[in-house]
Formats: sequence, C-alpha cells, structure tokens
Amino acid sequence: MRSLDLTGVVAAALLAGVVSAGAAGYGERPEVGYGKPVADADLVLWNIDIHTPDGGNLPAGEGTVPAGKLVYEQKCVACHGEKAAGGPMFGAMVGGIGSMTKSPRVLTPGSMYPYAPILFDYVRRAMPLDAPQSLTSDEVYAVAAYIYNLNGLVPDDFKMNAQTMARIEMPNRGAFVTDNRPDTHAERCMSDCKPIGTVADAAKPAAAPK
Repeated sequence: MRSLDLTGVVAAALLAGVVSAGAAGYGERPEVGYGKPVADADLVLWNIDIHTPDGGNLPAGEGTVPAGKLVYEQKCVACHGEKAAGGPMFGAMVGGIGSMTKSPRVLTPGSMYPYAPILFDYVRRAMPLDAPQSLTSDEVYAVAAYIYNLNGLVPDDFKMNAQTMARIEMPNRGAFVTDNRPDTHAERCMSDCKPIGTVADAAKPAAAPK
C-alpha cells in the first residue's frame, strides 16, 4: 500500500493562504514608518554639484599656480604624467585648443570645457582615482589653477577662487548649444509633488480649447 504524499497538498494550502492574505491587504499602507524627514543640513555633504556657467555653489577657498604644481606632483603625476602631458592611466590634459572642429580632436580641459568650474566639479568628485573627494577645496582650486596655467589660460600669478574661476573665458565656450529638452529642467519638490513627466508627454500638442 502506497503512503499518501502530502507535500503538494501542504504547499497548495500555504500558497492559497498567502494569496488570500495578500488580496485582503492589497493597497493598504502598513502601520509602520521608517526613516525621518531630511533637513537641508543633512544634505551638505552630498550637495556638491557646481552650476558651471556662473560657478554657483563653488566653495570658499583659494589656490595658486605654484601651490597647484605641488599638489599635482604629490597626488596626480603618477597617473597623468609630468606637466599633465599624459601618463600610464590617462592622456594629456594640456593642448588641443582649437581642435574641437577638426579631426582628430584633442580632448583636454582647456580645449573642450565651455566653463572653467567644470574642472573643479570633476576633480573634487573623482580625483585622485584611489582617493576621490579627499582633496581640500584649496587643493582643488590650486591644481585647477595649475592645469589651466599649463593650457595657457591663466597667468603664473593667478589666484583661483570662486570669483576668479567663474570669470575665466574658455576657448570652446561658444561651440555648445543649450540643452532645452523638457526633462533637463526640474524644480525641487518635497511634498505633494506632481508626477514626473517625460519628453514624450511634453512633446504632445496641447488639447484644443472646447
């Protein structure tokens, strides 16, 4: 006489119970809450993006070309090479000005960046490669001054800070077009926010008035 295999019966019963319980509570918000409201002060360490056209949100601090040379030789030369001419990890960061409409293009901070603060934003976020965000604001300003000096964009006695950096005229500034797609503009919303639209939604023609 063969014994009854109850495995399938038990599994079916459990599944039915889960489905029933899930259906009963579907759409209901749980009675527990997690986390806490986020204050502006809590976001300081993350709010480091720079408004590159005018240098908005550049921090306090200052750096000079000679100071930047020292920072570069201590923390950058191993990857980028002497005088930013290219090293074992990365290509040159000097030269190429005027090459953006030619072939081949030479991509360097001096040749391709439309606004000088882009270099600050990138260096602070990502460099050095083995210790990103470890440089002080003074060090970032200084190494940026050194790199732009090597590109012939600032003099040897230049002092780089939030005001002077934003005023540097980059050679390739006029070669870009404004990105006016609807999804590139957003307003901060913390409560009762409207659903996020899409480019497709924004491109739909407005309904004719009735």
